[in-house]
Amino acid sequence: MDVGVPTQFLGLLLLWFPNSGARCDIQMTQSLSSLSASVGDRVTITCRASQGINNELAWYQQKPGKAPMLLLYSGSSLHTGVPSRFSGSGSGTDFTLAISSLQPEDVAPYYCLQDYTTPSTVLQAITKTPR
Repeated sequence: MDVGVPTQFLGLLLLWFPNSGARCDIQMTQSLSSLSASVGDRVTITCRASQGINNELAWYQQKPGKAPMLLLYSGSSLHTGVPSRFSGSGSGTDFTLAISSLQPEDVAPYYCLQDYTTPSTVLQAITKTPR
């Protein structure tokens, strides 16, 4: 049902932070470049590692002007205080962040971070509200 809530758009950007003296062989990618969702929808964001990382993956949310907030660690473990509508799944190379019922306050950039090797690799899912 359309309740007049603006549709939210999620886009993707691959970021890599080099560490002097270290080499990153693991790349994080996403199959879809964008998706759209409305409040109340179930939303999933996927990350794929170029090689197995066991379950060494964390998901973060970052709101404007705030530090990144840890949502999930070890692929699927919910961090203390995070609403239960957030969940994570996956192991090895394929990981998913799910929001069971999207809320207005959930519209923010989301990051998946592999911590299996140094330096870590980050994939950012950017959220945009249309004008």
